[in-house]
Amino acid sequence: MVVGEEGIALENVLVRIREKARSYRRYDFSETHHAALHAFFDLAQEYDAMGDFYRVCVAVPLVFFGVSVRLYLLNEDGDGLSLFCDSERGLLYPPLPARQGLRPGGHLVILDDSLLVPIQRKPGPSQGNGRQLLSELVMGMLEIPGGAEINDNDRFFIRKYANRIGYNLHNRLIAQQNIHHLKFINNLVLGVEHNVITPNIYFRHLFNKLRKRLDELEEINLEFAQVDPVGSKTHRETAGNRSQGRLKVLYDDLAANHREILEHYNNYSLFLESLLRQDHFRKGHLVLRPRMCSIEKEIIIPQLDHYANRLARRGIKVAQPTDMIDEEIPLLVDVGLLSQVYTNLFSNAVKYTMPVRDHAGEQAKVMAYGREYLRNYFGPSRDGIKFNVFTTGGHLSDDEAKLLYRDGFRGEAGIKQPGTGHGLAFVKQVVEIHGGVVGYERTETGNNFYFILPLPTDAE
Repeated sequence: MVVGEEGIALENVLVRIREKARSYRRYDFSETHHAALHAFFDLAQEYDAMGDFYRVCVAVPLVFFGVSVRLYLLNEDGDGLSLFCDSERGLLYPPLPARQGLRPGGHLVILDDSLLVPIQRKPGPSQGNGRQLLSELVMGMLEIPGGAEINDNDRFFIRKYANRIGYNLHNRLIAQQNIHHLKFINNLVLGVEHNVITPNIYFRHLFNKLRKRLDELEEINLEFAQVDPVGSKTHRETAGNRSQGRLKVLYDDLAANHREILEHYNNYSLFLESLLRQDHFRKGHLVLRPRMCSIEKEIIIPQLDHYANRLARRGIKVAQPTDMIDEEIPLLVDVGLLSQVYTNLFSNAVKYTMPVRDHAGEQAKVMAYGREYLRNYFGPSRDGIKFNVFTTGGHLSDDEAKLLYRDGFRGEAGIKQPGTGHGLAFVKQVVEIHGGVVGYERTETGNNFYFILPLPTDAE
């Protein structure tokens, strides 16, 4: 005999099984009823695709009882029903709005000559006290055209059948949600690696520069120690002036070093906050924290300053627009996430900008950024604003251009460069969650990477 907590748990299960055995005897289902339920359970396990599951839901009653069935589920807003599948036409894509008068409810309803049966999920662990409204458990409705005359025994079976659909559907949706959640977290980890961990290595470079300055300071300290205090005044003044000059240069270098470390720290902190928000992990998708900001002043310039030295070391000239500051357009965006859009684009510019001949016939490597108004781009009275980063160099092939924003894709030019192929996919994800679109276009001397964000209307 099992004792302790396990004994109690086992006994609870045994009690429920005995209750079920009594319930099944009381149901008094026919052999056909039992066969239909068995077929439903077997096929629900056999088919993995959600579309096939919907087909099984409407096909079982048709085969075993010769009745047509329509499967309605809650729409995306959760405030109405949509027809997803029926036994005459199969899966409907896109789903059709429910006909007039057909609404979700927690009880059997007769509408015209149809029988409507609620499809309900099981209560959650914290909702098993019986206090939750039936309407809050409803996931959809099963319609049987001409079913108004079905007898009470068959109605009872249909109600139980609809419950089995609801429980299976609920479990499938939870499984889908969990898979989506895991994929999102995996992509988010890639984003952290690409935009946080890898840039964090740059701190080592900054600390090495700081170490070099400290070594210089130690040299000056030794020079002071070696000055003979009883030596000639001229000798002491010469040594002092020399050390003072070196200290002035060293102070300027340390101040610049401090600014660079501080800027990198602020950037690093911004990225950490925007990527590791609790809301991201809880909801399974990027959650915006938007505020009104100046795109160039608060996003582009800080990221450009962050990459200025690396661009300069590669001999890349930066062409800055003259109109963005003169005519600022505040936008409601997530500063942390949109900053990472530009850091990815600037990082790619460092790696992939190639020289071309300019108008004077000289070889030049150039990166430029800018913006452009697009009237009615997102529809009537829905203007857009196009932000771009241009780099000189050879064009991408047609195949590369099609796959450019796909996660993990790396073009021919990227094979020799470090990277994961995640950067532009992250750019696409951030832009789309802002309601925008991304794109690529060839120009005469290089490549233009852009994204378009909707401008708020007066009502917004």
